[in-house]
Amino acid sequence: MLKKNDEKINGFLFIIVLPLLMFAMSYYGFESSYTRLKISERTPDFLFSSVYAYRVIPNYLSVQMTDLMFYLINGPLSFFRDFLSKNGTPFYHGLFLMNSVFFILCSVVLNMIFKLKATPFLLNLNARRIIHLLSVFFIVLTQYAPTNCDTIALFCYLTGVFFTLKYLLTHKNIFLYLLTGLIALSTLVRETACINIAFFAAVFFTIDDLKKGNYQVIWKLIPLVIAFLVPYLGLRAMLVQDETTFVEGFYINRNFSSPFNLAGLLFAVTVLYFIFKLCVDRENKEVFGKYLFFCIPYLVMITLVGLFWEIRLFLPLILTGIIIVYHQFKKTSEI
Repeated sequence: MLKKNDEKINGFLFIIVLPLLMFAMSYYGFESSYTRLKISERTPDFLFSSVYAYRVIPNYLSVQMTDLMFYLINGPLSFFRDFLSKNGTPFYHGLFLMNSVFFILCSVVLNMIFKLKATPFLLNLNARRIIHLLSVFFIVLTQYAPTNCDTIALFCYLTGVFFTLKYLLTHKNIFLYLLTGLIALSTLVRETACINIAFFAAVFFTIDDLKKGNYQVIWKLIPLVIAFLVPYLGLRAMLVQDETTFVEGFYINRNFSSPFNLAGLLFAVTVLYFIFKLCVDRENKEVFGKYLFFCIPYLVMITLVGLFWEIRLFLPLILTGIIIVYHQFKKTSEI
């Protein structure tokens, strides 16, 4: 009994408390040129224009969390007012609180994923915790560029990865239905919902099946694609304003001329390369290779309208690579 309680306490400390402390260090212990959000008293207007306007769920939550922090600072937490005012604004504290919740949920989902038909290496608790800590560290590392949508989107994406792997292991349609609904919902968070489709395709798509005339995976992919396109195009049809655009800007020249952006690209390529080298089994290498192939449209968009220096854009690929390395795909790839 004491041993079980000790394991539960250690699990709580490792999966929730330690990541949360690391997250707080990122938000309040380090400064960068991206922390101008600290001086925003209210939810910034730019979140409701350009491409940010289509991220309706994070924007709504940002407004609600900012109002909550105003209430807490001027009410129940008034004795902390001076301390909180010196370390950020109601909006920034609300941003931290909101992202902390979804960050912890990311940590919980990662723990669940690493327990799903893991390779022998992860059957060792200490090894699994090291890999879990490394994954969490990558998330924390990207928070030098805090946003109100990335952590929520990452939680949705990892949950989609979990549903895909559960469907792979059980073949129960409920997980396919849950994945379809999740993609539709997470498209209202961020456009990265589309790479859940890429992961599903990487796991189930094989050339041999197509040669044999087995098109089941295509029929299963169609609802996922529709679940992404309907809310994606629907938002852009409804939110028609002069200041609302499909993208924030085109940065391809800056990506290949700035040393910072080139460093970000080099970081992502190096990490993905070493993750690929960690793949021991042929099945894992094939899934990882297919995943990167199906993510080409996403990578092209990063190149055109994103900044390589914001390595948070590569984070879903990095975490997925780690998941693929330590998942047992042998004899489970038949759809």
